[in-house]
Amino acid sequence: MVISLLAAPTARAQMLVDPAKVAPEYREAAEKRRAEQLRQRECARRADADRILVRDRTAYLNQCLETMAAQQAEVAKQ
Repeated sequence: MVISLLAAPTARAQMLVDPAKVAPEYREAAEKRRAEQLRQRECARRADADRILVRDRTAYLNQCLETMAAQQAEVAKQ
């Protein structure tokens, strides 16, 4: 059992997409993905700062992402 635990690959956090390292035809999609990743990280940071319980974290993150999207839509209108 110990051998199987040692042989298992380690889990790594997802890296931020770097649009400069992507082929030009995929750059726009990479920029959108990076922006989404930054929004997700910001909401996760807020959840940590607010000490949200694990069981409530998904709902909190979804609400945070929806709020951020609404705020960006308002800014885009102006």
